[in-house]
Amino acid sequence: MPMASDETSDAYLDLLKRCLTADLYDESAWSVLSGWRSGHGGLAQRLRRAAAAFLKRRGLLVVRQRAFDPALRADGNDWPAFGYTMIGVKRLANVESCIRAIVSEDIAGDLIETGVWRGGSAIFMRAVLKQLGVTDRHVWVADSFEGLPKPTNVHDLADRAWDMSENPYLAVSLEQVRANFARFGLLDDRVRFLKGWFRDTLPTAPIDRLALLRLDGDMYEATMDSLENLYAKVSPGGFVIVDDYGSWPACRLAVDRFRESRAVTAQMIAVAGGAAYWRVPAGQPQVARS
Repeated sequence: MPMASDETSDAYLDLLKRCLTADLYDESAWSVLSGWRSGHGGLAQRLRRAAAAFLKRRGLLVVRQRAFDPALRADGNDWPAFGYTMIGVKRLANVESCIRAIVSEDIAGDLIETGVWRGGSAIFMRAVLKQLGVTDRHVWVADSFEGLPKPTNVHDLADRAWDMSENPYLAVSLEQVRANFARFGLLDDRVRFLKGWFRDTLPTAPIDRLALLRLDGDMYEATMDSLENLYAKVSPGGFVIVDDYGSWPACRLAVDRFRESRAVTAQMIAVAGGAAYWRVPAGQPQVARS
């Protein structure tokens, strides 16, 4: 089958970004949660969580009736009711840029996202590889597929407002994520799933090398588990993207501590919505300092 032209391929990927983020539609955001990423706390946060628990018990989903804000959606600063990813178009563009560099520079390794929600950004990874004609890399999809765990680490417990363990919006089953891949025609043998808490699945994950490590586990413990078990597998020239570096304090603390322990000095480059990434340089120390 002949490859699509560059122009056609670019148009497909641009359309896919808008489909996965639901940027195509003037949809409203999830009412209970839409204010959370905007920094609301205190009583407002507790009321939202109470409302979420109420809705969970009744199996209901309600969306806020307000005007769609394309700027918020582009940056990934609202939570879509019907989209497949909440990271926004700009952060998907960052994923695409990294993959294009990996392929053009022949950086060895697979791609992984740790923390996938409905699977949208991992679906996009697979789509980019397919459009580029890459057939020798896997996309690893790692998640509990049960939502976020109850905080146990002191850093995750520091602010109860960041406890999202009872949030039904974040719990998406493995079966649903697989169905989402299939809906876009992207469920094949190049996609591998790792179900379970990162502390259990990542130490023994059958991954040899990585070219792209994308972290979206939000919490300190999940972020540290991902870095401690996978960073040494990232090839020189590979990318580490941290989705919550600028938006989740415990995540940022984990990343900063890990980088310090590994003497990582590569520049952190900001992306929209609080995400950031760095490239692993040649000769980068990969083991902790004593």
